[in-house]
Amino acid sequence: MNTPANAHRPVVVVDFGAQYAQLIARRVREAHVYSEIVPCTAPLSTLLAKDPAAVILSGGPASVYADGAPDVDRGLFDAGVPVLGICYGFQAMTTALGGEVDRNDRSEYGATELAVARQDSTLLRDLPERLTVWMSHRDSVVRAPDGFAVTASTAHTPIAAYENRAGRLAGVQFHPEVLHTEHGQRILEHFLYDVAGLAPDWTAQGILAEQVAAVRAQVGDARVICALSGGVDSAVAAAIVHRAVGDQLTCVFVDHGLLRAGEREQVERDYVAATGIRLVTVDASRTFLDALAGVTEPERKRKIIGREFIRTFERAAAELVAEACSGSDGSGPVKFLVQGTLYPDVVESGGGTGTATIKSHHNVGGLPEDLDFELVEPLRTLFKDEVRLLGAELGLPPEIVSRHPFPGPGLGVRIIGEITAERLEILRAADAIVRAEMTAAGVDGQIWQCPVVLLADVRSVGVQGDSRTYGMPVVLRPVTSEDAMTADWARLPDTLLSRIANRITGEVDEITRVVLDVTSKPPGTIEWE
Repeated sequence: MNTPANAHRPVVVVDFGAQYAQLIARRVREAHVYSEIVPCTAPLSTLLAKDPAAVILSGGPASVYADGAPDVDRGLFDAGVPVLGICYGFQAMTTALGGEVDRNDRSEYGATELAVARQDSTLLRDLPERLTVWMSHRDSVVRAPDGFAVTASTAHTPIAAYENRAGRLAGVQFHPEVLHTEHGQRILEHFLYDVAGLAPDWTAQGILAEQVAAVRAQVGDARVICALSGGVDSAVAAAIVHRAVGDQLTCVFVDHGLLRAGEREQVERDYVAATGIRLVTVDASRTFLDALAGVTEPERKRKIIGREFIRTFERAAAELVAEACSGSDGSGPVKFLVQGTLYPDVVESGGGTGTATIKSHHNVGGLPEDLDFELVEPLRTLFKDEVRLLGAELGLPPEIVSRHPFPGPGLGVRIIGEITAERLEILRAADAIVRAEMTAAGVDGQIWQCPVVLLADVRSVGVQGDSRTYGMPVVLRPVTSEDAMTADWARLPDTLLSRIANRITGEVDEITRVVLDVTSKPPGTIEWE
């Protein structure tokens, strides 16, 4: 992967297959310390080549004494690097250092009371003597390695935490990274600040300065293009590049006709006013609608939208390249393409090289891999919450920085049935009401997103005035999430839901029913298609 443009030595999170590995890395970042993730299969030489400031061993589903279970190279503890073991990482650390792990008589899952055994503990200092932590284990450490002091226990786990202050080593059986653990963030910060001796200097201002310098060094005097979607990732990525190289950047905004009410205007007016970016808007709405006529199958819709987006962007890019080649504006050649790749994308794709492949889930259906551009990825080392912080630091409008995720294919995946101009207008009207009411109620920051889905091929009897009607239902899908990998339905106030339903059925004649989706993910997805 691209080397991050910063002078920060990383805290390396070794992923043993835990569902919380990315969460650990995010919690470290929230403590203003830079972190990276490596798989447990990476050799020790690869890990140490990163010059880690500290190492955190994550949890995982295996048993340390099972055949083929991942282990920790003993050499890690001879390298002088501070190490924190969590759950499975705690047990693997124990085994590597000569302690003992065995099957517990009773498993511990969920909220568990922890008793702090030593008030002189560095990791658990200044915490209550008893606190609730989140456990998920059947195996337990039954004998700590030599030189380690046991610092906490539970009713069924005598060794729930230990530390070796001289060696700057510590471990916990519970999960400090999850919100269910009381004072979990303080525990992690005690490791980072007090055990590892790190400074909280990973800040938005520093990140921005580093990324701007990196882009400037990479691009030189060449020209750059960006497929701007209006979402926070592409908006922040483009703004960073513009801060670095100014008018060498041109953004292309493809209006495929599947946007929500006001989104094109928001990009053309508010975003351009805030950044001064040169923007080329391509109105291809008629082309997309013609291509989608008569199509109802969800995957076919997505492929058509992706195909048309690629064609539209390629035409716009070709025009910009031709303009540059003509020398009419005196600038250099178009050599670079901005992509809003985030760190979770890098981790989930196995690390990548950052030089050739354009991931298929970016933008709309993915840009073709044979576009002859080098990638510029200023967000490649960042999580979504850090991207939002950078957006605020760059002075982007709050409506863009705080924008809920919106799928690249737009409303095309929120109409169940054929996509038509009439149905798009109906859904836009309902969606605009939902967004306005949620903003007025102050709940935008409490949810991850709220898709509004039009069941266009379903008809439901209603009564409007003195007449019976036969209209369409819409589904509200408000969800809470941290990373969209899992989600739960949001418990919005009844009064808010009532206002939304009354306004939609009163103001959008074609809609006779408003329903609420209360399915979690899994088993349901966030979007319906």
